Amino acid sequence: MDGEQSAVPGVERDRDRLPPISGSAPGLGRGAKQPFPSLGTFISTLSQRRDAGGRSLAGGVTGTHWLRHGRELPPICSDVRQKQRFSIDTLPAEVKAPFPCDPVIPLRNKTTREFLEDAERAVQSGDWKEVREFYVTTFNSFIEINAAFKREANGSFDTIDDSGVNTKFVNAVYDTLLSTPQEIQKLVLKGIINSLLREWKGPRTKDDLRAYFILVQNPQYSSTSTYVIYAHLLRQIAALSEADHHFLVHWLKKLSARRFRQLVERLLQFISTRLFPAEPEELPPPAKCSWWIPSATRVLSLFNAANSVSSPPIMPFTDFYNITLEHIDYMEEYRTWQNYGNSNRFSFCQFPFILSTVVKKAIIQKDSEQQMISQARQSLVSKVSRRQRVDMNLLFLNIKVRRAQLLSDSLDELTRKRCDLKKKLRVTFVGEAGLDMGGLTKEWFLLLIRQIFHTDYGMFTYMKDSRCHWFSSWKCDNYSEFQLVGTLMGLAVYNSIALDIHFPLYCYRKLLTPPTVPCDQNALVGMATATLDDLQQVMPELAHGLGELLSYEGNVEEDFYLTFQVFQEEMGVVRSYNLKPGGDRISVTKQNRKEYVQLYVDFLLNKSISRQFSAFYHGFHSVCASDALMLLRPEEVEMLVCGSPDLDLVALQRASQYEGYTRTDATVRCFWDVVLGFPLELQKKLLHFTTGSDRVPVGGMADLNFKIAKIDVPTDWLPVSHTCFNQICLPPYRTRKELKHKLTIAISNAEGFGLE
Repeated sequence: MDGEQSAVPGVERDRDRLPPISGSAPGLGRGAKQPFPSLGTFISTLSQRRDAGGRSLAGGVTGTHWLRHGRELPPICSDVRQKQRFSIDTLPAEVKAPFPCDPVIPLRNKTTREFLEDAERAVQSGDWKEVREFYVTTFNSFIEINAAFKREANGSFDTIDDSGVNTKFVNAVYDTLLSTPQEIQKLVLKGIINSLLREWKGPRTKDDLRAYFILVQNPQYSSTSTYVIYAHLLRQIAALSEADHHFLVHWLKKLSARRFRQLVERLLQFISTRLFPAEPEELPPPAKCSWWIPSATRVLSLFNAANSVSSPPIMPFTDFYNITLEHIDYMEEYRTWQNYGNSNRFSFCQFPFILSTVVKKAIIQKDSEQQMISQARQSLVSKVSRRQRVDMNLLFLNIKVRRAQLLSDSLDELTRKRCDLKKKLRVTFVGEAGLDMGGLTKEWFLLLIRQIFHTDYGMFTYMKDSRCHWFSSWKCDNYSEFQLVGTLMGLAVYNSIALDIHFPLYCYRKLLTPPTVPCDQNALVGMATATLDDLQQVMPELAHGLGELLSYEGNVEEDFYLTFQVFQEEMGVVRSYNLKPGGDRISVTKQNRKEYVQLYVDFLLNKSISRQFSAFYHGFHSVCASDALMLLRPEEVEMLVCGSPDLDLVALQRASQYEGYTRTDATVRCFWDVVLGFPLELQKKLLHFTTGSDRVPVGGMADLNFKIAKIDVPTDWLPVSHTCFNQICLPPYRTRKELKHKLTIAISNAEGFGLE
């Protein structure tokens, strides 16, 4: 096994298609430079290694030590840029054909109940002979594993929907294993080593795949003493064919949510421990096991894919994040990915689901800084080469606007300075003195967004049921203002400004489809596949009505009296559109209603707003066209643009700054006492009152630079805010009751009392 490794074909980099589900597995190819620890020699090592109490570490797995992934490990992707997943209908015939079970699997008839009774007798009598014999026999080979856990020993079960494994029996055997004597646990590990060392001839069968599926669930791998065995198991799973991975993905999603999460956490802990071992001497030197992390990450990607194809997902995508990766050189990972793509040169960027939004934001910011520096350098070199005077303003994207003509001036400035969009943004209001240290930039964004999204302006429609904005469908000759909105969103991401806008998640999915900017500016882009669930995000009432049409049991044609023609109001005028040629003459029936619903949803979310969204799309990508954008999920783009909805005002209290007050002043103590007692809705209003948005930057509350300032006015004045500087100004209130009353009035009517 040490001298021969399974080859894994490389994946050529294609910027229009991102990493496949399983990614690449560097170090797994034939002729890999780095050797790996021999499993054969590891057997003797197991029996020699003992803990402080003298117990063998081979089987002494009595607890779990993986990292928690919740509040302490910030809560990785259905990643839209992963390689298109296989469907069982698209698999080649030889893959769908039954695999022979050779040799024949012996018959084993022990039931879950019988096994548990044996274990109970062993506990009471102290005689583990029968249980020991079961474990020794079962885990000694893949054939015996199938004999014990397959529901029908020689049945095929070669479908993605049914692994043929007796899951209840597997769970009982593994749950019991950790309470057995150390000798039995050690023998199980030795049996697994024998199974992994066996030389197989010919292609893998589905019975081999079932054995891997069962072995990866073993709870013993939570201990670093078993990591060498775990690593070799992961290596073999990672080296399976993509068709086999397809089966594993669908089998994994059938696991219970609790066990699925345990396996994910175990893999994340394995990666973290290999990167930053608490006791380095317990693990082989990194140079000798460089394939460990690529193998584990690739297997983790199978769990991520299983989570993605489950509806609803088994666990939040954020629980796949590994925050220890925030402490590695992620820019080096990014450069490796840029240079080598999805080849056999491993990079965590091949598997973006494992990178937290904090890491992705940092990569985007560093990438944008490099592009800004490059743009500025080109401008300076051009000036110097022509012997012209160098103006330091060349280093910035300088926007000069009049407040009375804010929208038109901004549009003109961004259009004229299209080549400077990747430079650092600096805003000046005409006729107003002051240097932009960040406050003017934020104010420019706030005022523009308020004006553009105002209902009277008509560019966007506010959907009351879904509490979000959607593109108005009116037709015109110039969609430059939609391009302005896209550019503003791109500039906000590049300049770390959170915008108070509310688009449905489907908008961000359209924004990432396709992930690169087409050369043809007239081409329609962002035409993402739309479903009824997507319409639910925008127009829930209409989506509900269409859902009832699909489930209606009566006479659809006579009772609904619909045709493949729809009507839409545009600027007070009702217009009709055919969903397909001759649609006004085609009745909707029970047979074609699915087609009608699909065409209607596509019309509403794609075709009716195609020109508006194309302009918006090109505006965003004119600033954000970058490989780094390909790392993001739609939800993560939304967080970068708008911030996170998760509030933690205790963290805000710890990070707050003070001007005129100290942390221990009575007014400050009263303020936090009141605010921490507010319901969530009032807490959001407070954040909106003081920052211009009710969402938190991706980096958390500490990135807000929140300030509480003292204002020397009578205490009957209401608190005021300066949203451009994330500041709230408080008179020195005497009592908690008085402060609570005034603060509630102020934040409930923020527009009337904010300094803006």
